[in-house]
Amino acid sequence: MRHGGGVRRGHDDHHAGVVGLPGGEHQVTLRTPAELADALPYLLGYRPDDSIVLVALHDRERRGRFGGRARLGIPAHAEDWPSASDQLAQGLVKGSERRGARPESMVAYLCQEPGSGESGREVMERLRPLAQLLRTACGRLDVPVVEALCISDGRFWSYTCPGQGCCPVEGTSMGLPGTSVLAAAATYAGLQVRGSLKDLTARLLPRESAAVPGQEAALDTASMALVPRILEEGSRAEVAEESLALARRLRDRFAAAFPVSGTRPSDLRDDGLLENDEAATLILGLQDRTTRDRAAQWMEGDEAAPALRLWRALARRCVGPYREHAAAPLTLAGWVAWSMGDELEAREALAMALGADPDYLFARLLHQACNEGLDPESVRRCLRAERTGGGPADTDQPAGSAARPATAGPASGSRAPDTPPPVSAARRRRPRSTANGGGRPGRRGPGTADVHGRRPAGDASAAKVRPRRAEDRAGGRSRGRGDGERHGAGEDG
Repeated sequence: MRHGGGVRRGHDDHHAGVVGLPGGEHQVTLRTPAELADALPYLLGYRPDDSIVLVALHDRERRGRFGGRARLGIPAHAEDWPSASDQLAQGLVKGSERRGARPESMVAYLCQEPGSGESGREVMERLRPLAQLLRTACGRLDVPVVEALCISDGRFWSYTCPGQGCCPVEGTSMGLPGTSVLAAAATYAGLQVRGSLKDLTARLLPRESAAVPGQEAALDTASMALVPRILEEGSRAEVAEESLALARRLRDRFAAAFPVSGTRPSDLRDDGLLENDEAATLILGLQDRTTRDRAAQWMEGDEAAPALRLWRALARRCVGPYREHAAAPLTLAGWVAWSMGDELEAREALAMALGADPDYLFARLLHQACNEGLDPESVRRCLRAERTGGGPADTDQPAGSAARPATAGPASGSRAPDTPPPVSAARRRRPRSTANGGGRPGRRGPGTADVHGRRPAGDASAAKVRPRRAEDRAGGRSRGRGDGERHGAGEDG
């Protein structure tokens, strides 16, 4: 039986979706909603939670070939659902159009676990208006949603079912993970599902523990000691060299640490390698873009893996009012992960950097380049040249601004991102020399231009580094923006 105007049940595969697995020779055809529900973690590379996911389908003729994927956290308030639906649909369609492959149709997923006292079916009914908004948003773009599924509490429901008895009211069981045809094919092809999205982001978020007050106090102390020196032109270079020397020592300490198995044990081991004052000093030092750009050069070879662990550990130390300071280590973690070929962690880390500071230009540019499937080698070449030349170029754009070369082509193995709307190429400025020779620390990330290419009025060389001020502490104000919430739609090919 066909329902939803697209993907069919049973053996009728007129609109079946085809998943291409790594290597090119592996393809799996998905014919039923059950197979589509089972495929979602393999399409993304992780199990989404509390998420809206759109997956593009191409080739309307005989079979739909899966294309770009987009994910967004489900807004907590229903009044935000219309804008979220429009944002996600437009982001995926426009991103696909940029690569010359407008989607023919979409598959939509709503994934959320029940709250206290709630059943999976109640989740499905509560989210039904959101599913309709998604279908309407895609329809306005002339891209129909051929299947819309809710996945909750180990079961799934189809919102496109005509209600003629083909779907059980209590939903359909998802079955045991890893037992489907797609799971077997993915295992054979070497494709892995890396746990849930929460598992992935937990590596980059501060932990709630008794150590937090001490970490925050160390950041207060480091802020009072370093911010005046960073803002003083005569001492900025000295602070940069001290910060880089400390970063090298910590990177080498991480490299020499005895290996442990398991993600969480490894992260706990790394946390134990950092003293509070060391972490705080380096977090503040990385607010200077020159220091950050030079640290970004540890992106390959034996330096990359311990550097990535160090940036993760520093992001976990950006507690309380210092959450905004996590933009620098999160961006570095995202960049190194991308350079090492891990696009999934790269997108999450860069999205979280923009959640900490939406104006962080270096994260924006890297995130856009990663989402568009560009080759990170273009950025690596730029950073190698700067390393050979003894320091970063003095421009209004970050080292990563070379991430959109005209010769770069899309990558074939990209996964689903969580991104803000990308910075338009038309709005970017060509690099230009600065007279002051200094980088700017603080929220604008690299260079002296803001995200629109404008110079802040009256800004000569040093931007504001936002320490936690005494009045902030007394008033209980926090500059953090939460735990890396997503600010927009993402897309990939």
